[in-house]
Amino acid sequence: MDILLSHLVEITGHRDHTLLDVSVLSALHQLVGADEVRTYETFRFRDELFLRQRAMIKAGKVISIEENAQIDQIGEPIRNYPSLVACIEKRTVYQEEIADGRHILWFPVWISDKVGSCLRISHPKAFSLQEMDTIEGVFSVYRNYQSLLDYSERDSLTGLLNRKTFDENFSRMVATTPAPDDAPPHQANRRHNADTKEQWLAVIDIDHFKRVNDQFGHLYGDEVLILIANILRSSFRAQDRIFRFGGEEFVILLRSVTLEGARMIFERFRVQVEQHVFPQVGKVTISLGFTSISSDTPVVILGHADQALYYAKSSGRNRICYYDELVESGLLHSEVSNDSVEFF
Repeated sequence: MDILLSHLVEITGHRDHTLLDVSVLSALHQLVGADEVRTYETFRFRDELFLRQRAMIKAGKVISIEENAQIDQIGEPIRNYPSLVACIEKRTVYQEEIADGRHILWFPVWISDKVGSCLRISHPKAFSLQEMDTIEGVFSVYRNYQSLLDYSERDSLTGLLNRKTFDENFSRMVATTPAPDDAPPHQANRRHNADTKEQWLAVIDIDHFKRVNDQFGHLYGDEVLILIANILRSSFRAQDRIFRFGGEEFVILLRSVTLEGARMIFERFRVQVEQHVFPQVGKVTISLGFTSISSDTPVVILGHADQALYYAKSSGRNRICYYDELVESGLLHSEVSNDSVEFF
């Protein structure tokens, strides 16, 4: 009982989805002897539900996808997991025995009548009634607490992370990003090795979105925002972070990828939006500005991405622009002094 209470205290003591996942994985591994536990998030794209792993514990080792830059996971259709599909259709827990004799439990997490995530628990033998009671109790706490976190961290329309959560994530990422030894702080983000993996910030704006609202109404405008959010989820990896910044503006924190890799990922997203047919509205495009996350202050870094976005919109829209390239080509000029930045 003391061990169970200790785990419940730890689970409910976090204000972060990643830490919550890790606590639940550790609890189920220790309390019921599960040899493997995985947490997944679900998202919808082109009328199909997709699944993407968030964290796992295997052989006693916890792996968080967000913190593991080596795992490049975009997602796969949920139809690849027939047991989970049946589980969702029947709105129940699903237990199965697989070829190697292990027993698998699927637990979908229903929030606001939608499956936002799920647990997959593996055990060498069939679960006893006592183990099932323990699992269901821990799962209920996990589901309820995840719902509370979602309420405070998510945008109510798109389900993406909100501005408040961005401020916390971005400040933490900047604080842990070292400056290159050979460059002054205000020049650190100007020097990039083609093979060096870095962190990136992108600001995205839907082109002519006011025209969509004025011509088709706010209901179709909201539908565009929701569909853009779905395309964003399908375009980026589990370790990346996607935020609705407000109105028609979105922000991406892209983790551990080279400059060319970042450019390719952003361009792939732009093309997916351009090729998508939005109900009633038809074609929609986006503009995107991005920059590297250096040791500068968050205000300066965000300002760089915002200026690249402004240039993309003022020079034709439906394009991506990289801040450093604009500066180096003379299309943008910045003058930095202490913690402030002025743009010309």
